[in-house]
Amino acid sequence: MPRMPSYFISHGGGPWPWMPDWRAMFANLEASFVQMVKDLPERPKAILMISGHWEDDSFAVMSSACPPMVYDYHGFPPHTFQITYPAPGAPDLAQRAADLIRAAGLPARLDDRQGYDHGCFVPAFVMYPDASMPLFQVSLRRGYSPKEHFALGRALAPLRDEGVLILGSGLSYHNLRLFGPQAKVPSEAFDAWLAETLALPAAERTERLIRWEEAPYARVCHKEEDHLVPLFAALGAAEAEPATMVYHDKDLFGGVTASSYRFG
Repeated sequence: MPRMPSYFISHGGGPWPWMPDWRAMFANLEASFVQMVKDLPERPKAILMISGHWEDDSFAVMSSACPPMVYDYHGFPPHTFQITYPAPGAPDLAQRAADLIRAAGLPARLDDRQGYDHGCFVPAFVMYPDASMPLFQVSLRRGYSPKEHFALGRALAPLRDEGVLILGSGLSYHNLRLFGPQAKVPSEAFDAWLAETLALPAAERTERLIRWEEAPYARVCHKEEDHLVPLFAALGAAEAEPATMVYHDKDLFGGVTASSYRFG
């Protein structure tokens, strides 16, 4: 079985595929998700999603066979709160993931009640609109420790050789109070730093990302780093492998620059 890559994806804004104007704005992002599926070495056994929209005191692992929906957004049209994405869960793989996390000395628990949040079901819908791909999530851990989330990725890395596609789902820029033209300078600067950093040799790259707060406009772009931390886990799962930019947009919402990366 060929080794799956891992990805850090910028997942866009809210339930954008179900809103025509927003879907048009995210046309490049949609195309990148479709291309990701085409670029995989084979059809995955399942997708493991690490979303910026679920965090826990430990690393919680979604274990339901039929996860529900979580509408974790506000101010969107009524129909977006009736979206269903009935992808099956992956209880056996959830148990395997939890065992790997614990074996690495990290806290983990199974959660059979957590549902798919929009950082998960939005990209999954674009990639597999028929909801045929088994899908499960691993939470972030509160505190957002870069070292711990790199360790999470390293712990999960064996799943890549078992047919599991690991996706860290966040945004390379996430300041909801600073969209529009004011986002242009900070998001461009941070995005350029991220591209430069991910091109470095593996050890230097990891160390620089652990110190991500030293990046230009770091705390402007990520007042809270919930949407950046999935990057650490995705890269930890492919730490010695090259990074390739697979999506890049400028002037989203009138000023935001955002990118996605493949590892391996």
